[in-house]
Amino acid sequence: MNPPNDSSLNRRLFLSRFAAALAATSVAGFPTIVRAQAADKPIKIALVGCGGRGSGAAEQALKADNYVQLVAMGDAFSDRLETAHKNLKAGETGARVQVEDAQKFVGLDAIDKICAIKDLDVVLLTTPPGFRAEHLQKCVDAGKHTFCEKPCATDAPGVKRFLAATAAAKAKNLGLLSGFCYRFANGEREFFKRVQAGEIGDVRAVYGSYMGGSPWVKERKEGWTDLEYQLRNWLYFTWLSGDHIVEQAIHSVDKMLWAFDDATPVRAWSVAGRQQRVEDQFGHIFDHFAVGYEFSGGRMGTIFCRQQQGTWSNSNEKIFGTKGTGEIIAFKSQGYKLIDGTEWKYDGPRPDMYQNEHDAFFASIRAGKPLNLGEKLAHSTMTGILGRMAGYTGQVVSWDDAVDSKEDLRPTEPLDWKMKLPTPPVAMPGRTKFI
Repeated sequence: MNPPNDSSLNRRLFLSRFAAALAATSVAGFPTIVRAQAADKPIKIALVGCGGRGSGAAEQALKADNYVQLVAMGDAFSDRLETAHKNLKAGETGARVQVEDAQKFVGLDAIDKICAIKDLDVVLLTTPPGFRAEHLQKCVDAGKHTFCEKPCATDAPGVKRFLAATAAAKAKNLGLLSGFCYRFANGEREFFKRVQAGEIGDVRAVYGSYMGGSPWVKERKEGWTDLEYQLRNWLYFTWLSGDHIVEQAIHSVDKMLWAFDDATPVRAWSVAGRQQRVEDQFGHIFDHFAVGYEFSGGRMGTIFCRQQQGTWSNSNEKIFGTKGTGEIIAFKSQGYKLIDGTEWKYDGPRPDMYQNEHDAFFASIRAGKPLNLGEKLAHSTMTGILGRMAGYTGQVVSWDDAVDSKEDLRPTEPLDWKMKLPTPPVAMPGRTKFI
């Protein structure tokens, strides 16, 4: 007999492991009460993190509501900010990009200056994930709704900080949109609705893959300090990205959890390493992971991910139930086949999933009932971190041990452009110790 797979129970079990962090966040006396807003009242937004995903999120936010206005932008680097501003001004919603020079903030303290804007409603957080928890807390303290790209942190202490900020946001009735865009894709939503209704029986196993090439690398320029070099190449430093199983393949991890009705894994093990990307320009992250996740009742999830040039690319999930199997192929199709030969395939409309999530978020803000998806974002992030821990150490790592990990990947000193920040050593399974 399978164990109960109730999402609210799983969520309580997950949050119970972070109880100390949540208890430290007092929810008494929070003054913010968000009410429904008139349909033509401007919703003023700011963008923090002006890379490609940030520019995309800003454009989608502007399209989500006819009265959204982009009024401020922030980034560590002026060139990134100016490029994003130029592109957004030239876009379909460029007339509502109303960012004056005085509202362009460059530097590590850009988030503080943006949060100080009194009549700002929403902040889009699309900086490297290593900053996400800290930035969310500042936005919540300032009473701002937030869009938080995935993942929400790069280590267990960061997840704790993020969850504490999520609890404070809920107490203030502030919205928090997750960057798990597949949760808003029409096909995936219908697919998982049917899976969770039991149409393929009890889900026993999930296989997910995110196999691709290697992303961009920024060649180090004369005059770049250690910090600037790492920030401009944030993908390749674990304190900033979490490694690619946490930063990119986290979508596959999230869909695995979705198939299991957001259950919490019991433990994980992994075969992982750095095989092709061995040059210094790739920092210290791995280029492949194969992670086995064990869930209660003997259920299993397996995630394969790879970033290697010249290799086979594929992104899909296969779900094995007691009555049939289902498959999702990213951006193409999703459906299932039952043992008796009955088949179902989604053939409905496929609007842009990124746009869908922003449409839903801004509609919820208009209605005075803002979405808060922080707990699911934290749960999936922590599951990805668990897989990385198993890969780096070569050991079986339990969920409880992972959550209780004291490994804080942030630099031990306050960030400063002139600080010495050497590249950490590459992890070696069997030699790298669990912290």
